[in-house]
Amino acid sequence: MNIDALKKRIEVSTKRIPADVVIKNGKIIDVYNLEIIEGDIAIVDGYFAGIGEYEGHETIDAAGNFISPAFIDGHVHIESSMVTPAEFSKVLLAHGVTTVITDPHEIGNVSGTEGISFMLNQSEGLPLDVRVMLPSSVPATPFENAGAVLKASDLEPFLAHPRVLGLAEVMDFPAVFRGDEDMLQKIISTADQNGMIDGHAAGLDANGINVYRSSLITTDHECTTKDEALDRISRGMYVLIREGSVAKNLRALITAVTPKNARRFLFCTDDKHLDDLVAEGSVDHNVRLAIQEGMDPLQAIQLATLNAAECYGLKEKGAVAPGYKADFLLLDDLQSISISDVFVEGKLVAKDGMFVGSWTQSSQPPAALTQSVNMTKIDSEKLSIPITDGKPIHVIEIIPNQIVTKKKILAATAENGEFIPSITNDLLKMAVIERHNKTENIGLGVVNGLLIQNGAIASTVAHDSHNLVVAGTNDKDMQVAIEAIRSMQGGYVIVKNGAVLASVPLPISGLMSDRPFTEVNQQIIHLKEKLREIGFSGDFDPFLTLSFLTLPVIPEIKLTDLGLFDFKTFQHISVQAE
Repeated sequence: MNIDALKKRIEVSTKRIPADVVIKNGKIIDVYNLEIIEGDIAIVDGYFAGIGEYEGHETIDAAGNFISPAFIDGHVHIESSMVTPAEFSKVLLAHGVTTVITDPHEIGNVSGTEGISFMLNQSEGLPLDVRVMLPSSVPATPFENAGAVLKASDLEPFLAHPRVLGLAEVMDFPAVFRGDEDMLQKIISTADQNGMIDGHAAGLDANGINVYRSSLITTDHECTTKDEALDRISRGMYVLIREGSVAKNLRALITAVTPKNARRFLFCTDDKHLDDLVAEGSVDHNVRLAIQEGMDPLQAIQLATLNAAECYGLKEKGAVAPGYKADFLLLDDLQSISISDVFVEGKLVAKDGMFVGSWTQSSQPPAALTQSVNMTKIDSEKLSIPITDGKPIHVIEIIPNQIVTKKKILAATAENGEFIPSITNDLLKMAVIERHNKTENIGLGVVNGLLIQNGAIASTVAHDSHNLVVAGTNDKDMQVAIEAIRSMQGGYVIVKNGAVLASVPLPISGLMSDRPFTEVNQQIIHLKEKLREIGFSGDFDPFLTLSFLTLPVIPEIKLTDLGLFDFKTFQHISVQAE
């Protein structure tokens, strides 16, 4: 701000000159006192300048609606929406989210610093305010192969970017516990710039949280129980209550929020697919769900606005009050959180669930990002899992709508010394194939609970290294799925009887489409409809579930390109049990 802008704001505030815009006849949500107040709201140069009696060059009649600060998503991976930041912004703004804290570690794992630069460039100048946390753990662990390795020296140049807030979720907690020099340098470099440091404390006990907090890590979005949340709050952390497409933790955590500790909680989506964002929303869905679970609506709105802003040091956001940016919503009521209008810096950007704003078209992705599936052809021999007939094997058991899994030891059928998938017992073959550098690494395992009766599904969305992951009832369909993914340079595919039933091409680093969100959404809907043709009848998303079966930093057992991984012992294990 310069002195002339400040003088103008003061002139409007003192009523010596008219405001640019005045909002009248609204019920203002005071997120500080958790009360409803009344009065005109003066806006000048995109900022609130006063609440009281004001006149302006333009008047917005709120018509008795509630005036709420706009929502903030405290932690999201834009890549999980499968569309570019510009298309993502259209969807979120329609749902009242005007600011996001994003971690581009998905594209960072595939495309390194070039991927981070792409996300920063593509999100420049959007009506959605995209703030970035730098990927801390690329690769997430040394137990898999990603497309890049990001050292402290690679991240440091980005810290000076005006929209970079700090260091994203530190998921390689063993590196913190050991005091690995490069991890500590990432933390120190961020702290020296007064940046935030996000955590990823899945499975950590109270002592583990002690280590995290001593290492300047401030947040956690991986809580799944009330006790975990309270452990983190008592040690000075912020807890992000997550409700995404597969990790749905809000109902389990909301009872941890009390009037005494509520200011240490906020909302996030983490990973949410485009079709879910379009259908049910982003953080607005978290707010609705919290209210349905008994939280006071004003308290829920506080978590989604002021708490998120204060957690991440966004001093000009999170409230309808003088000196704050005029990012606000008009709500029809406080139960359904029905959003009629969305404003960014005092300008209308969405109305009745439709984006109505504008932005400058971003440039095309560099060629390196559109040629990211680099692998040799896979023959059936490479998909063979040697086991002994009738002997126990280690199995990944899916927990529907959770990213955690169970480690099971079950008997399996073998033929000629090779594992044979069993539809009756729901034991399917799964493979993770390194797709970045042609290493020909293939991790093989057995998954229980995927509920596919015939065929195969495959994807290059496989957290966090995003290798190619495939699961199926037979090797032939798995091979066809793998080849289809390679041909379209990433995406999703369903195969049955050797034929591709449906696909969603994701040519940008194998993670995002270059098409409009409306087109991609229809592709996803079609993909899910075709799941019925391979016998899937579960109440979860098998693609999203599959994408997290490759994440070794989440309990209890996962599969990487180097093999089956036991979270408890933090080492690879054989498929055949002892």
